Amino acid sequence: MAPKVLVVLTSYGYIESAKQPTGWYLPELAHPYDVLTSKGVEVTVASPKGGVAPLDPGSVEPYKEDASASGFYETKKHVWENTTPLSRFLGGAASEFDAVLYPGGVGPMFDLATDAQSQALIAEFVAAGKPVAAVCHGPVALTGVKLKDGTSLVAGKRVTSISNAEDDSLGIRDHLPFMLEDRLRELGAVYEKAPDLWGEKVVVEDGGKLITGQNPASGKGVGEALVKALGL
Repeated sequence: MAPKVLVVLTSYGYIESAKQPTGWYLPELAHPYDVLTSKGVEVTVASPKGGVAPLDPGSVEPYKEDASASGFYETKKHVWENTTPLSRFLGGAASEFDAVLYPGGVGPMFDLATDAQSQALIAEFVAAGKPVAAVCHGPVALTGVKLKDGTSLVAGKRVTSISNAEDDSLGIRDHLPFMLEDRLRELGAVYEKAPDLWGEKVVVEDGGKLITGQNPASGKGVGEALVKALGL
């Protein structure tokens, strides 16, 4: 039977204070999706609200020369325009799926950061010993997850995410609820990042059970680490 991976996208599409659209970031879904499906993995996509998960329009043009991202944008719109409400997967997703993946984009900072259903979902996968992966701003979904003993999921774990410097280079610090690198450090995570701004960085912890990628350049690597964790 083909392995199954649940992908969770943001439902948040507009930053009021910045007066600009946001959402999930194209290569952070396209690259791991291509890696996973090339290995025969079945991918199911959910979001807090279901229906159309907003794609950050600013992530399309910069990747028009990227075959994976542009191809995904042109041919896979059904993947993000017909997502299943997250609520449908609670209390059983970890038995139905082999792993869960959270792509980034700025949107997750506003909904998945505090979404109780998402936190319960991740806790299910952790309790079942199944891989949890996230890219760029996606690791914000990990920050509210507690283990059974009440400690933070990321405490004492090596993780990465978009860095403060990268968020600052986007000019969005004043519009974010908090800085993700700072939050991970506050929770006791051992935060790691690439030496260069926007450089690829993938951190694999817990023998493949916790996989994080720093930025858009890390999406493919996260997909590859997930494939390895699934034993494919």
